[in-house]
Amino acid sequence: MSVNARELKRKSLSSLRAAVTSFNSLDNDGRATAVLLNLQHAFEMLLKASLDSAKVSVFDKRSEKSISFEAAIRKCQETPGIKVSEGDAGTMRVIDAWRDAEQHWYATVDEGLLYLHVRAAITLYDDLLYRVFQERLGDHLPARVLPISAEPPQDFQLLVDREFSRIAELLHPKRRGRGEAHSRIRALLAMESHTDPDAAEIREADVRRVERGVKSGKPRAQVFPKLSSVGSQVSGEGLTVEVKLVKTGGLPMTYVAADSDVEPSAIRMVDLEKKFHMSPYELADKAGIERTKATAVRRHFNLDSNDDVHSHRFVFGSQKYMRYSDNALKKMKEAKTSLNLADLWNAHRTPPKGKKLPSCTQPGCQAGQTSGGR
Repeated sequence: MSVNARELKRKSLSSLRAAVTSFNSLDNDGRATAVLLNLQHAFEMLLKASLDSAKVSVFDKRSEKSISFEAAIRKCQETPGIKVSEGDAGTMRVIDAWRDAEQHWYATVDEGLLYLHVRAAITLYDDLLYRVFQERLGDHLPARVLPISAEPPQDFQLLVDREFSRIAELLHPKRRGRGEAHSRIRALLAMESHTDPDAAEIREADVRRVERGVKSGKPRAQVFPKLSSVGSQVSGEGLTVEVKLVKTGGLPMTYVAADSDVEPSAIRMVDLEKKFHMSPYELADKAGIERTKATAVRRHFNLDSNDDVHSHRFVFGSQKYMRYSDNALKKMKEAKTSLNLADLWNAHRTPPKGKKLPSCTQPGCQAGQTSGGR
């Protein structure tokens, strides 16, 4: 283990011990804040220790600063030997979103939901520690100090419904609980990170949107549809209980026309620079495809279409930049394993003046397809 990885792992375990101590504390003053600050730091240090151990840089080339927590999660999802799943990433993103709300403003997290996520975080931490370093959390902490609660873990959907009902009561005209209601809404909005990485950032416009939905009597499934596809898996009991938060089938999504009188309740404002975070070269490098051939793959899948799913064109004055999302990266990786890249390049490259490109024999190509330009 390198010196950096060893130090990062030590810092991670120190923060985890502080988080567990705060959770089990008899003093409620600042308890949730201390738990979330330390738990998020524990995961960030563990992820970066894991990346350093796998010889993956944890520094941004342009700023020469350590990468963000979200960037560390994405790199760990792509790195063999670590391979953080979408479900695991969702758990860490919720912890980070709650921590962000607590550190920069405030949120009220229901005790049942806090325990469920902290216990899920402990399960995930132990799994990552063993996967990368072949160590168990029990090697560093006795089981008796792990997060404990006076009540057993409850079903995720039941806890969300209970919290939604509490918010509705606080927003009743005869109650003066709007401030507390908003703080609880922020906590529920943060949990949408389980299914949507772009939902980690909580905006006050979204808080107000939820408030309007609740006041108008809309059901929880319509106000928070993304939470309907999250469930909890609980095994063991007492000190040995393990919790995992996973995606389920969820509810079907209904699309309506722009002139429909149906008011959408689930629109979230998204930071496009976070969603579309890769340049063409970064996309090619992460997919492990030669940069010139990556251009052919993008043309084959029409990834430069500015469809706000795979790509988005940012315009800054006279400058235009095409950036790509994780959806585009997935397409590129699929092409690497299922298509002949040399054939794609011959079919999609820019031909010499006055000459035609050869026909593409790969799935999805049209006969005699030619390049659309550089």
